[in-house]
Amino acid sequence: MTGLLTGTWWMTHRRLSALVRNPAVLVMTLIQPIIWLFLFGGLFEKVVELPGFGADSYLDYLVPGVVIMNAVSLNSFAGMGTIDEIERGTLNRFLVAPVRRSAIANAGVIEQALSTAFQSLVIIALGRVTGAHYPGGAAGLAVLVAMSVLIGVVLAALSNTLALLVRDRNTIIGLNVMLLLPLTFLSSAFMAKGLMPDWMRHVASGNPVSWALDAGRAALAGDPDWGSVAVHAGPLLALTAATVGLAVFSFRSYQKSQ
Repeated sequence: MTGLLTGTWWMTHRRLSALVRNPAVLVMTLIQPIIWLFLFGGLFEKVVELPGFGADSYLDYLVPGVVIMNAVSLNSFAGMGTIDEIERGTLNRFLVAPVRRSAIANAGVIEQALSTAFQSLVIIALGRVTGAHYPGGAAGLAVLVAMSVLIGVVLAALSNTLALLVRDRNTIIGLNVMLLLPLTFLSSAFMAKGLMPDWMRHVASGNPVSWALDAGRAALAGDPDWGSVAVHAGPLLALTAATVGLAVFSFRSYQKSQ
């Protein structure tokens, strides 16, 4: 256990040091969610007047959607960094070093989690400046950030697994572009599930993105529904553990193929 913790610390330190040297990456990737926040916030402002929408302010409804969708888009391309390390030979050197495979995977998870949490807090702050309200207070916001981290880790782990298995940039880009729109619009990110067609509502209910959104919004309510938070966060947490385990396994499979 000590070896795993030590290895995770050093591998995480290496990744965060590289991120600190190039902070523009975090800033530039915030442009898209900021556009979503201001464009959709103004464009669909009146949608809350539809019977059954269930929210008094579309901006209040939108901020959690932008937070979660930013986590999805930010982490979906995590495998590109793995491809870079494969091409430079860095990953092969780590795999023959006296460090556990799980430590390498854990470092990636921690880096993505911290990046996602930072950007989520920025979006929440921007939402507050533009007039959003968070009745659930600090506890509700903490749950929302935690949900963004969990869904981000799921997508990052799957992206890294794909990178280790196919080792092709075009495949990762093509798959992410293909999945991003369904993950976005077959969820409750920008529209209440009660106003969706029946088939779309059923798909959205099984979409992990909706699990994160439903848990975050339940925690942000004036009277938080912690039972709903647990119902939606539980499966997402289990999925996160499964995908991280898959990523660790893919590291071992990659090593055997070398």
